Amino acid sequence: MSALENGPVARFERVGKVYDDEGLAVTAVKCVTFEIPRERFAMIVGPSGSGKTTLLNLIGLIDVPTSGRLEVCGEDVGALADNALTDFRSRNIAFIFQSFNLLPVLTAYENVEYPLLLIGVKQKERRERTMAVLESVGLSDKRHHRPNQLSGGQKQRVAVARALVKRPALVLADEPTANLDSRTGAEITALMRKMQTEHKVSFVFSTHDPQLISHADDTFVIRDGELVAHEEEGRTP
Repeated sequence: MSALENGPVARFERVGKVYDDEGLAVTAVKCVTFEIPRERFAMIVGPSGSGKTTLLNLIGLIDVPTSGRLEVCGEDVGALADNALTDFRSRNIAFIFQSFNLLPVLTAYENVEYPLLLIGVKQKERRERTMAVLESVGLSDKRHHRPNQLSGGQKQRVAVARALVKRPALVLADEPTANLDSRTGAEITALMRKMQTEHKVSFVFSTHDPQLISHADDTFVIRDGELVAHEEEGRTP
């Protein structure tokens, strides 16, 4: 973890991403160079089709660059074989989605516990960590509820807990407030900020939500696959 502790959570060096759309080359990201500082609330913003989701997928190791060099959590991801890439992602990166992506047949507790099962955490520690993070998001009393018994805000709280339970270095959030009303979205934003500060984890968002963007430490503006602005702000009290 020393490389991460001394450097950015993500470093792009002339990174490009080209997709093959039925034989047609589509450039989603054009030779971008920038760094995302660690332990920050960072936003990637831009119009639909600008490339921000592609950037999030690259940081999350869901996609790999077509060109350039990308470091995530201090690791040159281009040097990792497929199996090593999957293992690195499962241990260091977590995701929060606008559609929550909870498993409907599992309870809130089981949804949060599930990532720990995947990385082989023993039962006693799984229970301790799952209960602790459910408590921290205010849902210990809902631990036996399935997703269809929860409100949208409660589902997203479960999703936040699930992301944090494995203690990742980086949480990626794709439009996490898009399916919530403004009041609930503000509550979830405050919760994620609280969790980011307490757990000293890096959050990177792709979002259109002005209320969420107003809390950004760093805002990276993407247009037509290129970085056109980087704004750095002080922390919101």
